[in-house]
Formats: sequence, structure tokens, C-alpha cells
Amino acid sequence: MTEAVSRPTLEAVAARAGVSRATVSRVVNGGDGVREPLAERVRRAVAELGYVPNQAARSLVTKRHDAVAVVIAEPETRVFADPFFALQLRGISKELTAHDNQLVLLLTEGRDDHARVARYLAGGHVDGALVFSLHLDDPLPGLIQDAGVPTVFGGRPGWGDGTGGSPRGHADAVYVDCDNRGGARTAVRHLVGLGRGRVAHITGALDQTSAVDRLDGYRDVMDGLPGGSDPRLVVESDFTPAGGERAMRTLLDRCPDVDGVFAANDLTALGALRVLRERGRRVPEDVAVIGFDDMVPVAEQSDPPLTTVRQDIEEMGRLMARMLLRGTRFGGRGGEGPAPDAQVAPGAGVILPTTLIRRASA
Repeated sequence: MTEAVSRPTLEAVAARAGVSRATVSRVVNGGDGVREPLAERVRRAVAELGYVPNQAARSLVTKRHDAVAVVIAEPETRVFADPFFALQLRGISKELTAHDNQLVLLLTEGRDDHARVARYLAGGHVDGALVFSLHLDDPLPGLIQDAGVPTVFGGRPGWGDGTGGSPRGHADAVYVDCDNRGGARTAVRHLVGLGRGRVAHITGALDQTSAVDRLDGYRDVMDGLPGGSDPRLVVESDFTPAGGERAMRTLLDRCPDVDGVFAANDLTALGALRVLRERGRRVPEDVAVIGFDDMVPVAEQSDPPLTTVRQDIEEMGRLMARMLLRGTRFGGRGGEGPAPDAQVAPGAGVILPTTLIRRASA
């Protein structure tokens, strides 16, 4: 039978460093008031002894858990199939790791999961929450507000009072988004500039603000053209390849003369490209196609490589985490702000710029 190895104690670290237990506690828990030479002695003793703080005891002292919940309002089959979520989680994880915080992933398969997530957040297990992929009828914002947990949202809020405010009509939701509408305008202008006269749009799920904003950007351009926009050239989809396939078939059956397609994301564009190949339409000679996201494994490996609107998905995740760490003052290291060309939106939002990345499809 193997004997349990005793773990180094706070007292052992204090003895090794030649300081008081209280001084060790302040250094280990990130407190102030310890001179740097003493703090360095404590850190050296911690490293030499392999001391690991007791998280439960530390939480009692600091009132922090050094853990952040990441809530994705999608079923796991969608989360693990869509590279968008992997990129955003990578950015979040990098920022939390840099500040010695743990990531707790919470997914919602259905309405029953909303109450479970709300109970977990209200239970004091985490210091804050990062929430994204919300739908307009989602009860999560209100439940999270009731839980009293500091929160940063991914994406422009569009729930509650119907005006883009936060839950219960408060216009102070903290969020990070990209310039969805401006990016869509850039994509559609590019197609029009190529001489395409029948430009269609395959939307994302219109119960999400990103899809609504991209549709609005499409209409901004098309409504300004002679003859205005043709509603038959807009087909609603769901941000998936299968949805893109269905929508492209509908478009070709409804408007066989379509010669340009702006898809709401790269996965939708991938589905559209498959159908165009099936129907014998050459890309870009017969139909030019543009996506949105610039998820490189998708965009560069599509056939042909996809022209798309780039949003920095990983940086959006990092910035969400950075804003939460700053705003709640746990982690306590400050950090870089948003990019210099980011917009500060009404309320407490940050909008990151987008860029058109030209490849062979348009």
C-alpha cells in the first residue's frame, strides 16, 4: 500500500522564505502590500517546495473561484461541428489561461438546460460568465441577470425590449461583436462591382442578431441599385452546410438567372458551392460566391477557394475574456484593450472591424 505524500503547507513556505504566514497568503492570493524582495522570496519558496494553494481555502479568503463559465446557447452537435466555436473557445482559453483562470464549458440542448445553467451560475461556482450564440427568444439573459453574475456577451444583444438592449430593457449589456452589417455591405458591393446583376443572399438563422445585421447590410446595397432588391433573391437558412445546400437549390429553382451569392457564413457558402457544382454552374464564371467568417480550413479548402469577409473570431473570444477579467477585477492584471480600429458601440459594446479576403470564388 502506497503512503500518501504530504503536500507542502503555507507554514512550510513561510519557514522556507523566512516570512510570516500572512505574508505568504497575501502573495499567493494576489494581495497588495508586500515589498517585491519579500514577494520574490515567497515565489521562490513556492516553486522550490511545489506548493499548490488549496482552492477551497483560497476562495474563502479572496471571494474568488478563478473560474469562468462559457455558456454556448447551442446543442453540442452544433458546437463541435462548427469551427467558429472552436476558434472562439481558443481565444477565450488563451486569455483565461494567461490569468490563471479555469474555463467551465456549459452547453444548452433545450429549455430544461436553461434552468440548470442558471442554477449553476447562481450557486457561486464561477466568478463570471461569457455567453454567446444567443437567440432572440432565449431566456438565458434574464436568468443570468437574476443569478447576479458578471457577464460579457458574444454578439450584439437583441433580446428583451426589442431595441437591442440588455435583459429587462437595460441598455448596459457588455458585449463584443464584429461589424456584421458593414462587412455584408463590402461583400455585396464587391459582387456588384464584378458586374453581377442578380445578387442573392442566403441568410443565417434570423433569430440571431448577426444574421439580421448581415441581411440588413445586403439590403443597404441592393436597395440602392436601380430597380431595388428582389425579395425572391433572399432565402433564409441556418449557418450550416446542409442549410446552404437547401437554400441554394431553392434559389436556383426560383431565380435561375442568379449570378452572385452572398452567404451568411463560410459553412453556408460551402453548401451552396456543392449545389452549384451539382447543377453544372461554374464558380465564379457563372455564379460568384462570397462567405463570411474567413475560417481558413473551410475557406482555403473549398472548391474553389472562398472569397469571404474576415472577422477575427479568436480575438473576439480573447477580448470577451479580457473585458470580463477587467470588469470584475479578478485576474487583476489589466491587459491590452481592443484593436485601435474597433468601434465603441452604444452601451458597453465593442465592434471589431471586418475585411474582405479575396480568393477564387469571386
